[in-house]
Amino acid sequence: MSAAPDEYGVFGHPVSHSLSPFIHGLFARQTGQAMRYRAFDVAPAEFPARVRDFFAQGGRGLNVTLPHKIAAVEVADELTARAAHAAAVNTLATKGDGILGDNTDGAGLVRDLCDNLGMVITNRRVLVIGAGGATRGILAPILGLAPATVVIANRTAERAEALAAAFADLGSTQGVGFDYIEAVPFDLIINATSASLSGEMPPIPAEAISGQTICYDLAYGQSATAFVRWARGQGCAQALQGLGMLVEQAAESFRLWRGVRPATGAVLEVLKERLGAV
Repeated sequence: MSAAPDEYGVFGHPVSHSLSPFIHGLFARQTGQAMRYRAFDVAPAEFPARVRDFFAQGGRGLNVTLPHKIAAVEVADELTARAAHAAAVNTLATKGDGILGDNTDGAGLVRDLCDNLGMVITNRRVLVIGAGGATRGILAPILGLAPATVVIANRTAERAEALAAAFADLGSTQGVGFDYIEAVPFDLIINATSASLSGEMPPIPAEAISGQTICYDLAYGQSATAFVRWARGQGCAQALQGLGMLVEQAAESFRLWRGVRPATGAVLEVLKERLGAV
């Protein structure tokens, strides 16, 4: 009789919309891994105890999504360097007798931008909208590509300024309020807020986009997000949803857990077809 599959999952609240079980199911079949991956709706007050209980019962790894990425930092017994710098965790794994916290979001974004989309970030001007946990997760990997500058814009300027200062040792950063976004073209604009899913748009000056600008929304849906629609309307070179980042960060988590990195191209195509994403 074959052994029971290893247990994995994603903790979020809400979590029913998560595509992670589908993605990791495809990864497991592709790589021949005996594992089961499920979604768990976990309220914030229950998060630390539920994580410890999951691992105490033999669970091998978890993805962590909203609103738990900050709380997961405290649950982990040890952090990778990228998770420590981000001060946010999206992946938990067993390590010895403890729990290791990692953050694969930034690595997933960089792989999608550079490998899948063929973008060059070095010496380019980058604008990141939002100063929350999603931005913290991507800043170090983006700055590692040596852009000319990364401007972080947020409704509350003080939060953007504080975040820019926290990462200033890694490259040229600037934090501003929405009213102070330069009205000159950026090479890459990343929307790291969830506002566009509810149809809202931060007040980005139209002059920030040119025919060479690539716009990337970390959010995704079955139809184009408000940010993607707006960017296309401004005549940008390309406007993309974050499905590529989603698949690539999942592959990074899978590699941490199983020691093998699955091929992502076919999985991303299946996902786009399933969602009818545009």
